[in-house]
Amino acid sequence: MEAISLVQRGNLQSLERTLRRQWRLGQNIVLCWSRDEKGILVILVPHYFLGNFCAPGREGKAAAADNESYIRSLISGRRRKAREELFAIAERLGAAPTFIKLDLPLEDTPPVINGVEELIRRYGLNFVEGRGVLLFDICDFSLHTPFEQASQLNSLSYSMNSVYNKLSALGLEIHFARTTTGDGYYVWNRDTGPEADQLLFDFLVLTVLDNALARAASRGKTVPVIRAGFHCGSHYELYQAEGVNPSVFSYIVGTVTIELARMLEMAEPGQLLVGDFKAGAPAFVAGRSEGLARVRGLKMMGQSIDAVKCWLTDGTEGSEPRALAFSDKHGLAHRAYNLELAVDLEGEPLHLGLRPGEL
Repeated sequence: MEAISLVQRGNLQSLERTLRRQWRLGQNIVLCWSRDEKGILVILVPHYFLGNFCAPGREGKAAAADNESYIRSLISGRRRKAREELFAIAERLGAAPTFIKLDLPLEDTPPVINGVEELIRRYGLNFVEGRGVLLFDICDFSLHTPFEQASQLNSLSYSMNSVYNKLSALGLEIHFARTTTGDGYYVWNRDTGPEADQLLFDFLVLTVLDNALARAASRGKTVPVIRAGFHCGSHYELYQAEGVNPSVFSYIVGTVTIELARMLEMAEPGQLLVGDFKAGAPAFVAGRSEGLARVRGLKMMGQSIDAVKCWLTDGTEGSEPRALAFSDKHGLAHRAYNLELAVDLEGEPLHLGLRPGEL
């Protein structure tokens, strides 16, 4: 991998300091940028600008929807634009580009450009069209003592960290991120794409398994009873202010997180759900049942995984998976599938998730 020179590191540090000042504790966000001979050009707008730009006005809802689609495309993926494109964007938004002078020109090399992209995302708002996301929810969390709550959150966190290390040892590097919900965690893979989502699903399976084994070996209420969901969909990603700087960790909110929350509101303790996402949950889970063969031989709590299978519950024997339909507290309709896991730990069978008769 090509390294960034000390000079260019200094350039990025200078850029970061300037962006932090322009960011003004979250008052402004950066939308896109373009390289200039003496620095960079950025489009910087107040945090409320995008909401106003996408709000229905005299031009009607169709124009507002078109504006929202335009903004989503603008804050998705790479933020670097050609100079002419950046000025065209500025004209449509009615926002003047801001010039940031640097001591030396930025090198047009992948490591430097990627460094700028990372800074722009940190001081901006990002939209991801499709990404797999997990939600782990601790059951009856509010009924436990504060000590038990802390212990259970720590136990679930440890299960995730342990699974991360085990997957890394197999050469399966998942760049997972998480944010707490108070009684659980949203988890996603920083990478995007089909392979990233598949790895995240495997991460779910092993985390649920680790939690079940830890619970069987524990005393008291230090290991949580959880319910979990996997779903794919769109979301926004942002960095909140911590003091006078944006945080190192990102947060996500959008269709996928809302759907996951609604799914698990209806879930029973120990239940595993998969959302009815566009790419097709039945085909995805069927593929993962075969793909999970790559974790055979992995040791969990000292026991080796001899086999692991996953499937979505069907209505009758031999039929297609049956989606569960339900309405949330707002009366909105949702669909999800019940996920079941069968694990063979050195000849000892273990079933995870709810069986058909328990639904």
